[in-house]
Amino acid sequence: MTIAKVIQEAPGIKTFHLKFQDDKVRESFSFKAGQFAEYSAFGAGESTFCIASSPTRMDHIECCFRQVGKVTTALANLTEGDTIGFRGPYGNVFPIEEWEGKNLIFIGGGIALPPLRSVIWNVLDLRDKYKDISIVYGAKTVEDLVYKREIAQWEERPDVNMVKTVDPGGETDDWDGHVGFVPHVLENDFAPSPDNTVAIVCGPPIMIKFTFEALERLGFEQSQMITTLENRMKCGLGKCGRCNIGSTYVCIDGPVFRAEELAALPQEF
Repeated sequence: MTIAKVIQEAPGIKTFHLKFQDDKVRESFSFKAGQFAEYSAFGAGESTFCIASSPTRMDHIECCFRQVGKVTTALANLTEGDTIGFRGPYGNVFPIEEWEGKNLIFIGGGIALPPLRSVIWNVLDLRDKYKDISIVYGAKTVEDLVYKREIAQWEERPDVNMVKTVDPGGETDDWDGHVGFVPHVLENDFAPSPDNTVAIVCGPPIMIKFTFEALERLGFEQSQMITTLENRMKCGLGKCGRCNIGSTYVCIDGPVFRAEELAALPQEF
């Protein structure tokens, strides 16, 4: 694929807009929200990221990643016009058809917004199929928030309830959002009703844990909570063993899991 556009989202975090170089591949390619792919910097290796764009918008494919190691540093050094390897899509999907007629709450932290972004735009592009849509998103500091331009768009939409927050100490003088950790803001400031509602959560494992606990205190059942565990994957094919939790392979059986499925996994999660 060709890197058509590079966006600096936050310190160390970039978005790539990617276009297939082969017209036949572009015309035949499809994916669903929740799936992931392998992105290659030739000579350095490949990394696993979700497909961050929506399947309702196929002009290009997007990925968003943080520069943390050898491969992501090599990817971050690429520029517009460069070639990148792409392998995918892999994994299961968010069951958006099951959510029709329900209220949806998307809850994300930090770099975990990209996996949610795909499904957020997917349901917003099919807006009449869903009831209330809320987005609760937070990061360590204001500077660390990704997709700031889209957060502003969601805030302006009358059919979206956008709740943004930063950790204590991460606010700026002109910050107009909440201050507090995502689970705390969710439970104490937003306090959504569980009635006819699905909560879609994505973030570091510790954030998922405390968010699920907050949702349960609000009256949510495990069947109403769903997440994605893409941060545990490497090869995408169930071969390397990096993502297995007991007999479950995140790349094969996931990355999308319902809360009751996670509850059945070994305690290492």
